[in-house]
Amino acid sequence: MTTAKFTQGSTLSHIIYMSSTGAIGLTCLFLVDLLDLFYLSLLGEQHLAAAVGYAGTVAFFTTSISIGLSISMGALVSKALGQGKRDSARSFVTNISVVTIFVSLIIMLLTWFNIEYLLALLGAKGETLRLGTVYLQILVPSMPLMSVAMALGASLRAVGDGKLSMLSTIGGGIVNAILDPIFIFTLGMGIEGAAIASVLSRCAVFALSFYGVYSKHKLLGSWYGDSFKAQLPFIMAIALPAMLTNIATPIGNAFVTRSIAEFGDSFMAGYATINRILPVAFGMVFALSGAIGPILGQNYGAKLIPRVRQSLKDALWFCGGYVVVVSLILFVIEDYLIRGFNLTGDAVEVVTLFCRLLALTFIFNGMMFIANASFNNLGKPKYSTWFNMGKATLGTIPFVLVGAEIAGVKGILIGQALGSVFFGIASITLAFKLIKQKECETDRDKEFADKLTKVTEATKVTEITDGTVVVGITEVPEIATTSTVNALSSECSQYGMYNEEYDSKGCNLLLAEEESKR
Repeated sequence: MTTAKFTQGSTLSHIIYMSSTGAIGLTCLFLVDLLDLFYLSLLGEQHLAAAVGYAGTVAFFTTSISIGLSISMGALVSKALGQGKRDSARSFVTNISVVTIFVSLIIMLLTWFNIEYLLALLGAKGETLRLGTVYLQILVPSMPLMSVAMALGASLRAVGDGKLSMLSTIGGGIVNAILDPIFIFTLGMGIEGAAIASVLSRCAVFALSFYGVYSKHKLLGSWYGDSFKAQLPFIMAIALPAMLTNIATPIGNAFVTRSIAEFGDSFMAGYATINRILPVAFGMVFALSGAIGPILGQNYGAKLIPRVRQSLKDALWFCGGYVVVVSLILFVIEDYLIRGFNLTGDAVEVVTLFCRLLALTFIFNGMMFIANASFNNLGKPKYSTWFNMGKATLGTIPFVLVGAEIAGVKGILIGQALGSVFFGIASITLAFKLIKQKECETDRDKEFADKLTKVTEATKVTEITDGTVVVGITEVPEIATTSTVNALSSECSQYGMYNEEYDSKGCNLLLAEEESKR
């Protein structure tokens, strides 16, 4: 039986376990993307690396939509499990999967018919534009499959099965790693072969995730229209802001890509390289944002607010320590990376800047990841949207423009990093304030619940004296009036207690029952 395992034990242990299993899987996929670029670089054409860089920006946009949908899966399923409502969690998995298929199909079609335009908008030209178009025409149709796979993976993490979620992504990575050299070199398919291998890799991820959700945890059930209509508002209340939140990042990256493209393909090749190195190096931080969500969600669902706060603190310390260690490693292996990817000229400057300075600033990106996860799981998904949109615009455009004027491509990248610093600090500060607010609301909820319990308890008191049963009627407290109970019910709803036990209709029915007894 699936239970809320994160409501007990050390929060740091849960974070390390979930982040580690998630990071292994994610890093495996990111490493394969890095291998794609490495294999293509062996063909000796700089256009290929630049094309993959442009295509990666477009692919990141479609992936961000999928991440937004998977966030709603993790938040709603983990909270339902924290409340002990497994049937509700099962229904959410089914309905969110349906929403994911529908939305991803629409995005896939819109993207596929506008691939060349999107790449040109980013600054791709000539042979680079052609190669990027070929790559995406093969990869983009697999978006619905990958979107559902990501959502199902989020449900596995929500139930605490980080291991199987990890294995699904590792399986996809292994498939890609095996097929890449076969398609690229043995069959001589070049960038087309890399795209085909990626599609087959996505198929593997989907198959393994589906097995875990359907066969092992039995979280996929029949689809019912009434249930779908009832849950859709709750799903979209998180999914829409989460999708907007996640597409903000590729929008900001697109502006950076466009700005760098004006300086030539050599700089673009260097930028494409660090965009492949970064997720491999910081896969643990990317995984942390997905790992912390279910932990926060289950504890919030169980009203364990002190554990929610401790989880956030543990995540921050873990993130900071990890980034510092990895940044030192990148500083040491800088020359090996440059030689390994056959980088020359301007591309070397970009990678050097990343290894020596920019990598360390990823701590602040991690802060935003953690803060956004808390917003999504504590009922404030719009906060994530505001911060990510703010970072993609106010935290990117002016910094990049000024940086470009002062120091060219180096200024662009440093400007982007500075924007992350400001928004990272602001977002995590608000996250702790939100937890404090939730703690106050929970205390108030408990007070209201105690009062409602007193109202709805039987007023008869049975005493046994010398073998004789004496039934007395206790005095009904002043609180037991219809208007007062309705007011309490309204406040319970306002402060997050709107459920089967405490909705206003239920309170009135309980009061009526007691009045009839009197």
